[in-house]
Amino acid sequence: MQVVAVLIPLGLPGPYDYAVPSDMRLQPGDFVRVPLGPRRVNGVVWGPALGDTPQAKLKSVQNRLDVPPLAAHLRKFIDWVASYVMSPPGLVLRQVMRVPAALEPAKPMTAYRAGPPPERMTAARQRVFDVLAELGAQGLTSADLARQAGVSASVVKTLAEAGHLLAYDLPGHVAFDQPAANAGKTDLSALQKPVAEALTAAVTAQSFSVHLLDGVTGAGKTEVYFEAIAAALESGRQALILLPEISLTAQFLDRFEARFGCQPAMWHSGLGPAERRRTWREVAEDRISVLVGARSALFLPWRDLGVIIVDEEHDGGFKQEDGVIYNARDMAVVRGQFVNCPVILASATPSLESYVNAQQKRYVHHRLPSRHGGAALPDMQLVDMRASPPPRGQWLVPEMVTAVEQAVERGEQALLFLNRRGYAPLTLCRACGHRYACDACDAWMVEHRFRQQLQCHHCGNQRPVPQICDACGEADKLAACGPGVERITEEVIHRFPHARTAILSSDMAGGTAAMRETIQQIAEGAADIIIGTQIVAKGHHFPKLSFVGVVDADLGLGNGDLRAAERTYQLLSQVAGRAGRAAVRGHAMLQTHMPDHPVLQALAAGDRDAFFERETMARQIAAMPPFGRLAALIISARDQQEALNFVRALARQIPPHPEIVVLGPAPAPIARIRDRFRFRFLLKGPKTASMQGFIDQWLAPVKLRGSLRLSVDIDPYSFL
Repeated sequence: MQVVAVLIPLGLPGPYDYAVPSDMRLQPGDFVRVPLGPRRVNGVVWGPALGDTPQAKLKSVQNRLDVPPLAAHLRKFIDWVASYVMSPPGLVLRQVMRVPAALEPAKPMTAYRAGPPPERMTAARQRVFDVLAELGAQGLTSADLARQAGVSASVVKTLAEAGHLLAYDLPGHVAFDQPAANAGKTDLSALQKPVAEALTAAVTAQSFSVHLLDGVTGAGKTEVYFEAIAAALESGRQALILLPEISLTAQFLDRFEARFGCQPAMWHSGLGPAERRRTWREVAEDRISVLVGARSALFLPWRDLGVIIVDEEHDGGFKQEDGVIYNARDMAVVRGQFVNCPVILASATPSLESYVNAQQKRYVHHRLPSRHGGAALPDMQLVDMRASPPPRGQWLVPEMVTAVEQAVERGEQALLFLNRRGYAPLTLCRACGHRYACDACDAWMVEHRFRQQLQCHHCGNQRPVPQICDACGEADKLAACGPGVERITEEVIHRFPHARTAILSSDMAGGTAAMRETIQQIAEGAADIIIGTQIVAKGHHFPKLSFVGVVDADLGLGNGDLRAAERTYQLLSQVAGRAGRAAVRGHAMLQTHMPDHPVLQALAAGDRDAFFERETMARQIAAMPPFGRLAALIISARDQQEALNFVRALARQIPPHPEIVVLGPAPAPIARIRDRFRFRFLLKGPKTASMQGFIDQWLAPVKLRGSLRLSVDIDPYSFL
């Protein structure tokens, strides 16, 4: 009788052995259904039996599922990730098996064709009918229709329920459109062409290599790596593009369609269950050639990847901070090794890790130092707010107001950037000094005046804006302290009453669909002044945008963590780079109380390499990443004393090590989130140190009881 080890997508220590019925033969990678206690669960055959349990005592595999087996390179990748991030391999497998419905037989799906148009035709409804008109007799599922039309799902649902869209059944398997390598081939510049040729050669070679595509904002990096995708298509292999904000990529999808003749498949949290099932299954069956996805797309069951592209590779959105804690940029490089394909990391402001790897020749470094099509980089200006403060009760200095006014008068667009959501970060009572804090977190409640709420940005708790003070009962004494984007919008509307304004923030009403619609309208020139958070830095192209004003350039510099300077430089450089990307000349202005800060001086001088050299030297002297290694242990509990007792006991058990230093325990900078009290240890050592082995030795005797939780963060990105 055959006995196999089956890995189950749960936080278990490893695979379990199961007997295989005599009429069934299983191979590694097969999906199976097995008993686990009183339950029946899905798992994957991981290999031959691991233990020596007598066969008579083993439970039996129930059945093999009709799904292509997981490729050997993906199983190796899962084991490697589990070992590196110190997570149970079953939880990493769970990243692959997040769509249980994809393991079941396909069910028919409902699609829609155009019916009689409604009497009241809004702009959103018109876009739905325009999309269907282009398709002719071919319909779309509700999710695809909403995505392609850039509307919310409710728009499609309302039209269908009223009979304006006609429903019909699609078979369970509906193939995605297949991009054509030469559908819309574009002429590249003299700078772009040799880089594109180097990347296509790497794809054609079908071997592993890592390439840093390092080009200024507007240099045409996307068009260059499109050529690598074309090479993968011509060789019959698959291409994966990872983006940090996949739900906001309407402009990217349009550019892709213009180049390859159709839109790519997509993978992100906004997909409905039917679309997730369909996409997962099509990847598993090797019927998707190009997919654009969020970080979790790395764990789809790819069979023959020809290239992996990580766009905006510096972005913190690639780090998953809960569950299995990993950085998708780094794991993409590892996945490329296992599947033997090139990995392209693209950014206008590379992470210091990637920059140093390129300097040390671990990565192939490709530079695009100027903008495509003759456009120039924006002029950068610092305004010292100590010498030129804004008027009392306002937030924009006179120079910035004048620059916005001039841009609008010329018929161009101005963008005001502040990386702070809501109206104000703090509300207090002028009578008694009471400050409104979250009941579950050590954080202030942020006022959102447009929806009349106070909200915690850590746990999501909300409450109406109070009319009287909770502490003293005084009315009309509550004051909003500091600005958020809503407050800047209020000032802009007051100063420029005739200008058309738009606000871009991740918590705007209407969610992702509304934001995509707003971005499209801005790109078409429907707004004069845009006010936005870091969402506006995510690669958008606004042809009429000539002026960018940063309301508080100092905001990220007071963070004090390892990457504060690097993140601030990247963010402000990306935001400023939205200006002057087409025919209009760009100008950027940064309001600051610290004009002499090295980060701001580097931005003003346009000397990125000098900033990188200074930051590299500082990290090297301190033996910090990428020249050393860090890891963090985060301990939390419902009871503060319970957590404190545990971390003190844990501190007494730190094993001796000649190279690894353990700092802490200390309360986390935000010591309580969701009513859990948090403490941190920070581990620091040389690159050669076995951080995981040290942590394994330290935690081997540890038992978690009560409400205690412990998580390990290898290569931490956030220190909150």
